[in-house]
Amino acid sequence: MSEHALDVDLADFQQHVLEESRHRPVVVDFWAPWCGPCKSLKPILEKLAAEYGGKFLLAKINSDDNQELAARYAVRGIPSVKAFIDGEPVDEFSGALPEGEVRAFLDRLIPGPADELRAQAAELHLAGDASAALQRLADASRIAPAHVGIRLDAAEIMLDLGEADEARRLLASVPDDADPRAPQLKARLQFVGTADADEAALTARVAADGNDLEARLQLANLYVAAGQFEPGMAQLLEIVRRDRGFEDDIGRKTLLSVFTLLGGGELVSRYRRLLASALN
Repeated sequence: MSEHALDVDLADFQQHVLEESRHRPVVVDFWAPWCGPCKSLKPILEKLAAEYGGKFLLAKINSDDNQELAARYAVRGIPSVKAFIDGEPVDEFSGALPEGEVRAFLDRLIPGPADELRAQAAELHLAGDASAALQRLADASRIAPAHVGIRLDAAEIMLDLGEADEARRLLASVPDDADPRAPQLKARLQFVGTADADEAALTARVAADGNDLEARLQLANLYVAAGQFEPGMAQLLEIVRRDRGFEDDIGRKTLLSVFTLLGGGELVSRYRRLLASALN
């Protein structure tokens, strides 16, 4: 047995699985002494635990002796392998897989060099060093050129910098269904560069003429770009109420983009109801 594989039971499950998984992935192997397939899978897992050198911990649980744990995690057949990250099960498989498939399972859990560079880029971006963050992402892209997350990370930084053209180029290569962030970033793209409008002048135009829908649209875009979503959504809803056909239904279309940008929540639910009422 290597230092990266150990037997675990109910008494130390909290320490060796739940708490340890906050520092590295923990792979739990539910087995039993009478289980034939378990005898072929266990040495594969132990070998890989040693080979990966601490990138994950292998926790072996005798399901006969720990039926409470087996029931808690819905173990219905053995061997049953469940991976834990941050105290929660995130992936699993049942049965004795060949070594190549077990490796693939582990590689999905363990961050590779590109993921480590992404994490560094995120820290640099948070610290305000966008240039260094983009350099880390460029390095990550050379390692994993097809990695969608890297392109989305870079696009998000470009949006923060107001670089709409570069963000648009990056987002164009990412399908909407590839990652939940993709449609949100694409929705955000249309508001980049609108925060330079003169809020006071636009407000005065709307106050002087409630039917100045162009001013309302610019004001709505300005609010959304500044993160003031509710006043922006209120202006867009008013455009829909006053003239559904204005600029090819742009009030409704832009409001839907804001819904996508926000992704959900009470504010979106409320304005969906208001929009439905305005349309009917």
